[in-house]
Amino acid sequence: MARWIARAVLGGLLIGCLLVMGTAFRVWYVGRSDHREQTDVIVVLGAAQYNGKPSGVLRARLQHAKRLYEHDVADTILTTGGSQPGDVSTEAKAGAGWLRQHGVPDRSVLAVSDGRNTLGSLRAAASVADDRGWQDSVIVSDPWHSLRARTMLRDLGMAASVSPTHTGPIVRSRSTELRYIVRETGALLYYRLTPSPTDTVDGFELLS
Repeated sequence: MARWIARAVLGGLLIGCLLVMGTAFRVWYVGRSDHREQTDVIVVLGAAQYNGKPSGVLRARLQHAKRLYEHDVADTILTTGGSQPGDVSTEAKAGAGWLRQHGVPDRSVLAVSDGRNTLGSLRAAASVADDRGWQDSVIVSDPWHSLRARTMLRDLGMAASVSPTHTGPIVRSRSTELRYIVRETGALLYYRLTPSPTDTVDGFELLS
């Protein structure tokens, strides 16, 4: 009996290790994707802003989204992200303002400020997309955040691909990349293994 229990425990540990390693590989692999085909909307995930000024992380995402827009990937850039207590602006509004200041026409920018984390922001974006008849999207975030964001948006019923930014503070060093891959692996597994995923998935949240 003890031998069978030991084998069962060992087998469980092996399956768990394979699951974690496989998920980490997918986080890394999808982070290297770059969708440039035409789609309905470019969805920019929010990150910190300071009195309406995007942080370095958010600015890198916005710069990448602007390049996609200039290459006719989509006619509209949708910025996401709410606010934290005491903020005078939202991540979405700060992102939209930056895009307008840098030459993207007002008609091509849409700020959706509902949601204070990835899942909440994507729910709000999917709702707006449904109202406007948009079916396809490309998500702009950081590389290691891309798989979880794509998974969530697809689960919300919207076709989604990714085109991550490869500039900004989060992709400056190998050690930083590794840290985020590990944490995004944990966040994605939590999301996938929770029977009824809610915004508490962002208990793991590092990338808004």
